Amino acid sequence: MTQQQSQQRPAPPEAPANPSTGSVERNGIDPVPDAERHGTPRSLFWPWAASGLSLLSIAYGVYLMGLGLSPWQTIVTGALGYVLSFLLVGLISVAGARTGAPTMAIGRASFGTQGNKLPTVFSYVSNVGWETVLVALSSLGGSAILARVAPGTFARADGETPTTAAQALCFVVTAVSVVVVGIFGHALIMKVQKYLTGAITALTVVYMVLMADRIDPSALGNGPSGSLGTCIGGVVFAMTLLGLGWVNCGADYSRYLPRTSSGRAVTWWTTLGGVLPPLALLVFGVLLNAGDPKLARAAAADPVGALAAELPTWFLVPYLLAAIGGFASGAIMDIYSSGLSMLALGIPVRRHLAVLVDGALMAFGGWYVLFVSPSFFATFQAFLSVIGVAMAAWTAVFLVEQWRRRHTGFELTSVRALGWPAVLSLAVATAVGLGLITSGDPHIARAVGFLLTDGAARGTLGAMNLGVVVALAVAAALYACTASLADRPASGGTR
Repeated sequence: MTQQQSQQRPAPPEAPANPSTGSVERNGIDPVPDAERHGTPRSLFWPWAASGLSLLSIAYGVYLMGLGLSPWQTIVTGALGYVLSFLLVGLISVAGARTGAPTMAIGRASFGTQGNKLPTVFSYVSNVGWETVLVALSSLGGSAILARVAPGTFARADGETPTTAAQALCFVVTAVSVVVVGIFGHALIMKVQKYLTGAITALTVVYMVLMADRIDPSALGNGPSGSLGTCIGGVVFAMTLLGLGWVNCGADYSRYLPRTSSGRAVTWWTTLGGVLPPLALLVFGVLLNAGDPKLARAAAADPVGALAAELPTWFLVPYLLAAIGGFASGAIMDIYSSGLSMLALGIPVRRHLAVLVDGALMAFGGWYVLFVSPSFFATFQAFLSVIGVAMAAWTAVFLVEQWRRRHTGFELTSVRALGWPAVLSLAVATAVGLGLITSGDPHIARAVGFLLTDGAARGTLGAMNLGVVVALAVAAALYACTASLADRPASGGTR
C-alpha cells in the first residue's frame, strides 16, 4: 500500500498541466521543478512535426534540385541532411529532460555565465531570422492567393500582382497569431501544435491529390546528375534547411518531461517528428518539379504563391489556411525560443515581454525580406549558411559537454563566469567555417569565403559549402582537447 501511494505521489502536480494552457507561462530560464514535470517523450512528436509541415518544405525539393542535383540525388541528399541534422536536435533535447532548463541556459555549464552570451546572440539571431522568413513567406504566398480570390480588392491594375495592403494583411494575421501563442508559452504551444499537425496534414493531403496530375514519377531518372561535391553540398544545405535551424531550441520543449524520461525515446520522437513530415513534402516537391521544371523558377521567388498557381479557386482559401498554419507553427516555436534566448542573455524582462520585443524585430525583418531584398532565395540561403556555421560549432561544444557530463549531469547552480575552452572553440570553428562558405547575396558574400580562392569559390569546393561541417568537426575536436584544462582552476572556488 505504501509503495502504491509513493507511485501515485507525483500525480497531483500533473493536474494543473492542462488548465495552464489558458494562462501565461511563468517559468523563465530557471529549471522547471520536478513537481511540474509531466508527459512522455512521445509528446515531442507533435510540436516538431507541426514545425516541418509548412508547404515551404515542398519548395525545399525545388531548392535542392536547383543546386544541380538529379531528382534521385535530391531525395537521397535531402534525407541524409534531414536525419543527420535532426538527430543533433534529438540529442540536445535529452539535456532538457535531465535539467529542466532551456537550451541556451544549459550552455552556461560549458561557456560560463558571461561566455554563454556569445552563442546566445547567435541563437537569438537564428530564431528571429527564421521567424522573419516564415512570416514573410506567409505574407508573400497569402497575398498572391488573395489577389486571385478577390482581384478587385487585393490585386493591382494588372489583376494578378497583389497589393501592398494584401501583403500587410497576411503578415499581420500571421505575426499576431504567432506572438499571442508565444506569450502564453509552453503548455499552449504543445496543445496548439498537436491540432495544427492534424489540420495541416489533412489540407496538405488534399493539396497533393489536386496536384497529382502535375507530377511525373517517370521523370525521377531524368536530368543530369550532380558531382560528388554537389551532392555533399546538397546534404549540407539540407542540414541547414532543417535541423541546424532547430538545434538551439531542442531542450526548450523537452524540459517539462520527467527527469527519468528515456534519453533514447526523447531522441527518437524528436527526430521522427522533425524529419518525417518535411521529408514526405520534399519528395513530393521533387516529383512536382521533375514534372514541371518551370515551377522551380517561380518557386525560388515566391514558394507558396507559385505552388498555388494551378489550384482550383475553391481550394485557394483552404490552401491559404494551410500555408499560414504551417508557417505559424514553425514561427511559434521560434518566437518562444528566442524569448528564452533573450532571458539567457541576462536582459531583465519577463518571458512574455521578451516575446513582444521579438515580434517587433520580426516585423522589421519582414519588411526587409518583402520590400528590400533583391532575391528571396539568395538571402534565405545566405542566412542559412552563416547561421548554420555558428550553430554547428555551438552544437559540437554542447554535445561534447553533454558526453563529458553523462554520469554527473549538468550543474547549473554554480558555474564560472567564462568557460574559455568553449568560447575559443566556438570562435575558431565559426571563423574557419565562414571562410569556407559562399553566398549568393552580394552583401553577405563580402563577409564569407575569405579562405577560398576565387577559382575555388566558383567551383566544386564553393558549391559544397563545407564550412558548416568543418565548423562542427573543428569545434568538437578543439573543445574535446581543451575542456579539461578549465576544470582544474574551477575547483579553487573562482566561480
